[in-house]
Amino acid sequence: MLHKTKGIVLRCVKYGDTSIIATIFTEILGIQSYIIKGVRKASKRNSNNAVFFQPAAILDLEVNHNTLKNLQYIKEYSWSFLYHHVFFDVIKNAVVSFHMELLQQVLKQPGPLPELFEFAESSLHYTDESPATGTANLPLYFMLQLGRLLGFQLSGEYDESTPVLDLQAGEFVHEIPVHPFFLINEEAKITSEFMRITQFELLEKIFLNQQKRRALLTAYVQYIKLHTECMNDIKSFLILQEVLS
Repeated sequence: MLHKTKGIVLRCVKYGDTSIIATIFTEILGIQSYIIKGVRKASKRNSNNAVFFQPAAILDLEVNHNTLKNLQYIKEYSWSFLYHHVFFDVIKNAVVSFHMELLQQVLKQPGPLPELFEFAESSLHYTDESPATGTANLPLYFMLQLGRLLGFQLSGEYDESTPVLDLQAGEFVHEIPVHPFFLINEEAKITSEFMRITQFELLEKIFLNQQKRRALLTAYVQYIKLHTECMNDIKSFLILQEVLS
């Protein structure tokens, strides 16, 4: 059956001499794998179409979907959004690469997730034009929102009676838990600030030094791992930590 849908490319690998297999988060079908034949073969008609399938590309797709198959086919594809900076700016590219790898790891089963797709698409649009502070803070906000949209939202908020964020329980609590997965005082307070953000532009008002941002990045990745199954180490995470100030 043919479907028209937007899609965000999460990953692309070579297949054979001229083809690729792309993992794409689609708006109406969720995460899917597509084989695109001959896309790496140079010709007058097809000179560089593999560029459409670099991670974070946002495409308009017409796809042939067969529920009995794991590998689907794309009939037509075109740009849905053209970046000005993401593919050429080292920091912005590191941020979106991290987001794409994270999505690939947590989205295990096909199926529509329209609210998550809308958020992921909006975050990519914002990244392309965001100032330095907003770009640097976005991965923290992205992970907290990812947890919310996947059904394990943090509950409560920081105050004097609940100064500890228990990452394993997913809530703000009064006492330090017996396990090591928690944030306390300033880091818990900052997390509470991120949770209250309702639009991307407000990320530009939270100022963190490199040490604090790295600590929170590590903690939030651990939070995602604690609440998802079979999540592997994220290869792009070390690069992200290095490039963010």
